[in-house]
Formats: sequence, C-alpha cells, structure tokens
Amino acid sequence: LIAAGTIFTFTHSPVLSSWSALKTALANLDLNIVEMTDESATLDGGDVLFTGREFFVGLSKRTNRRGAEILADTFQDYAVSTVPVLDTLHLKSFCSMAGPGLIAIGSSEAAQKALKTMQQMSDHKYDKLTVPDDLAANCIYMNLPDKGHVLLHCTPEAFPESAKVFEKLKDHMLIPVHNDEKRKVDGCLTCCSVLINKPSKV
Repeated sequence: LIAAGTIFTFTHSPVLSSWSALKTALANLDLNIVEMTDESATLDGGDVLFTGREFFVGLSKRTNRRGAEILADTFQDYAVSTVPVLDTLHLKSFCSMAGPGLIAIGSSEAAQKALKTMQQMSDHKYDKLTVPDDLAANCIYMNLPDKGHVLLHCTPEAFPESAKVFEKLKDHMLIPVHNDEKRKVDGCLTCCSVLINKPSKV
C-alpha cells in the first residue's frame, strides 16, 4: 500500500516477505517504509481506499480493526474511517477513485450502503460515478503530466453497461483493460498495481 510518500508493508505475510527485491526498489525511490509486525493485525490493500484527503478502510474477512488502527497510527495527518464490508471480498470490490474527489461505486445494495457510511463519516464532499456492475467500479485513476486525467477501467466486453458510464467522463483519457484472468483469482485492477510518482533520475 502506497500513499502520501509512504510504503506500508506486512512483515508477517508469507507472500510479501519474499519480495525483498521490491522492497529494495521502493526504498531506492526514497519512500518511507513502514512495516506492520503485529500478527494480530490484518490489512488487505483491497480494503484501503485513499481519496487523497482521507482513508476509508473496509472491515472484511481480510482486514480487521487492529489493522485499521495501525494504518491510522502510520498516517496521522489523515482521517481514517472504517466501513463494514459484509457481502463481498473487500471494499474496492465495489468502489475506487475515478478522479480527484470522484468515487466510482457499484449499484448493489451493499455498495450503496457502504457509500452512505463513507459520506456520513467524512468531512469532505465527494462526487460519485455509479456503475451498474460492482466489479466494474474498481478502476485506476492517474494524473499524468503529458496526458492529464487517465482512467484504466473495465472493457465493454466484460461490463458493457458500466463501460458506457465511464464513456461519459469526457475530461478523461479512457483505457479499457481486460481483467478476466485476474478476476479468476479474485484480482481487480487495483490489486495488481503499484502507482508511484517516479523521480526524473529513475
């Protein structure tokens, strides 16, 4: 998990502990590396939504309150609010940031209930982009120097009605991305991405 110039890792994870090369690469980018060593804490990156203003943390089968507390201790300049996630894998299975202050959200009852919870807990006002398919709400927004607003989103083949909603974002460069294979192992677009402001020297 990367936000506000900090990389947040999980030292007791058997998968991430083998990624020493990745950790070294991130350290070489002068990112502050914080390791979560409390084995009672669980925190899945798919449950962490950073809006640029605050964090929302889904409490799911993969993330518990202790994990959210450690995140809050790490990013003390940002509010951290928890959101119950009951009927899906994790928070970003039905929402993500589609632009500055713009939350892409699915249409299911669970997604809309979670959005209402986030709105009630936040001091900030967010616009919403509602898509018919929950999984399609998982997208990747980037603000690139030469291209402006760029959004990686589901393909029309996978979610035709949701793709039509994304096409209404006239200020965005839209890039449809196939996610069929990753979805077979519960992977969304944001699960497989690490976005970094790359220094010019790299």
